[in-house]
Amino acid sequence: MSCDSDPYIFTTDTLPSNLRFLPPLANGHLGWRVYNNIMHMGGVYNGEGGRCHRADVPCPLAVKVELEEPVQHTYSLDTHKGIFIHTLSSASATATQSLYSHRHYPNLMVMEILLERQATSQEPVTVKLVSSFTPQSKDIRFETGPDYRGGSHIQGQTTTAEYPGGSCPTVHLIWTPVPVTLMLPPEHSEARWGFILVAASSLDLAEASFDEGLNLMATGSLRPSHEKAWQELWLQSKVEVTGSESLCKALIGCMFYLLSAFPSIHDTSSSFGGVSPGGLSNGGEGQDYWGHVFWDQDIWMYPGIALFYPKLARAVLEYRVGTIDGAKDNAQKQGYKGLKFPWESAVSGREVCPEDIYGQQEIHINGDVTLAFQHYLYLTEDLSMFREGLGSEVIYGVADYWVSRVTWKPEDQKYHLDGVMPPDEYYYNVNDSVYTNTVAKLGLQFAVELAELLQHPAPKEWQAVAEYIKIPFDEEHQYHPEYDGYIKGHPVKQADTVMLGYPLGLPMSPEVRRNDLEAYEPVTDPHGPAMTWGMFAIGWLELGEAEKAQLLLEKCFNNIQGPFQVWSESSDGSGAVNFLTGMGGFLQAVLFGYTGFRVQKDCLAFSSLLPNDVCELCVRGVNYLGSQMDWLLRKEEVCIILREQEGSPGNTKPCNLQVVLKASGTKIPLTPGKAQVQTCSLNMQFFRESF
Repeated sequence: MSCDSDPYIFTTDTLPSNLRFLPPLANGHLGWRVYNNIMHMGGVYNGEGGRCHRADVPCPLAVKVELEEPVQHTYSLDTHKGIFIHTLSSASATATQSLYSHRHYPNLMVMEILLERQATSQEPVTVKLVSSFTPQSKDIRFETGPDYRGGSHIQGQTTTAEYPGGSCPTVHLIWTPVPVTLMLPPEHSEARWGFILVAASSLDLAEASFDEGLNLMATGSLRPSHEKAWQELWLQSKVEVTGSESLCKALIGCMFYLLSAFPSIHDTSSSFGGVSPGGLSNGGEGQDYWGHVFWDQDIWMYPGIALFYPKLARAVLEYRVGTIDGAKDNAQKQGYKGLKFPWESAVSGREVCPEDIYGQQEIHINGDVTLAFQHYLYLTEDLSMFREGLGSEVIYGVADYWVSRVTWKPEDQKYHLDGVMPPDEYYYNVNDSVYTNTVAKLGLQFAVELAELLQHPAPKEWQAVAEYIKIPFDEEHQYHPEYDGYIKGHPVKQADTVMLGYPLGLPMSPEVRRNDLEAYEPVTDPHGPAMTWGMFAIGWLELGEAEKAQLLLEKCFNNIQGPFQVWSESSDGSGAVNFLTGMGGFLQAVLFGYTGFRVQKDCLAFSSLLPNDVCELCVRGVNYLGSQMDWLLRKEEVCIILREQEGSPGNTKPCNLQVVLKASGTKIPLTPGKAQVQTCSLNMQFFRESF
């Protein structure tokens, strides 16, 4: 990859040999890997139960541009603008192809062609548009519909519903026909062409979106409105480092691809279909976890987005609320009360994992979901999400599940969760997974807390199970075994027990934290999923060992497949592609590791530590209780600026914030627009007003 002065632009003159690593273009509703003749729509799946997968939708913009004479190629992904650009330069002309999934109008995808004459010539310049599109799909029975305002139209339904009696989604595509060639006439120095594609679930919406696209083209607003939407997004978040170009590019790539998986911050449709490990551009049958939503969304991707975008965080919670009926059905089928969220989720919330054992035993998903809700409340104080938004049903339903799922054993006077699979999927049918039991405990405690806030009577069993559930601990070796009977030194697949410290926040001494890290780091599969090492890095940063943390974080670079910063699940390039889970873990290592941010009930805690090769970390737009803060971290100094802000989803006005320095107890009010600089006092807390 060439070194570009702008770290937000990834440029190359050669496409990756493995086309899986071409950049995905997505907007939370439509997802597509450039040049691929298949794309996907959020919430459109085909297949029943374990056969359910993202339905392949044919893409009319699967077009490559060719010039007849020798050319020099340049391929760029501009992450600031969300546009992929292919430039072909010859002696006589330059052709530029731009592709994007519109950031503001979610049903719209665009291809633009610009042809410029480079030499004085009276000859016409012709470009070929080589298309691999066919109007067919193995998942959707398409029929040709009547043309609409010059656009071609096909419509169809998926062949099989997600569950018996369920509905089959409808898909309408309307697009500008793509000719075989385009010509720049002799008398013109340049010419532009625009091609739009609309994908929607109804004819009315498809036609309205196509009308919108044509109007935007006619007024010259199509591309500017897209770029403006991306600009607005980037103004609300920035994560950049000085001192390491590779780290800076990696962070920008992570933010870009994660944001691409979420809807517009102005979207009010409530139709968001969640985030799968490979995003919307991937997930067809047998690929990239079939496009299902896992704990990856709630534990790995969500925290880094929620820190900046409360509206996008709420969209994740609303997705889970929309699957309550399915979760209730799952619990009943297992013989338990309350809600059991699926290990693999599509639209209904019913379990769609192809292998039953994961859905039956990997029950920590319930605690992962409720942890996201808890995180959201502490960040925003948005109680409307729990009242009118039905978030309380999720929290109470999961609490009821835990109470019905545990067993009481008189011999140790503890509650137990038997027959489970921990996050480390090398083991199954084990008892008392320390991670599972801890997220159950946290979920039950939060249910009691929320019930008090909402003046809802809480069953006494919630508190009792939370208090007496077993959290495995080895007194002799002073560490947490992964589950009851785990033999120290046995191999593990991925981050599991090390997540007790972060993100779960289980209280423990520095000695125990260190022992957990040292016990599991050497036995963790080096070829395991990419998100693992970020959790180890955060642990070492908590203990003040920045360089050890950095060595572990650098392992993640093996999963970044150039030139477009696309992640693979495994370091050898195998597994899921555009692996958003790994990106989320990596991003958290910086956002919650270098800064030490901890979202707590009464405050946002901060304790920063930078490794030697990072001179400066800029984090812009941290959104806490409706107030946005910009941070500039250096080795011995932190500068904080509180922005003027409208408020969070649950607060019409932002709360007044004050900083309390941990060492001295000094209280410092934050004044909007005024920089607050602290030197040699990098441990502080930001306090909120009480509920």
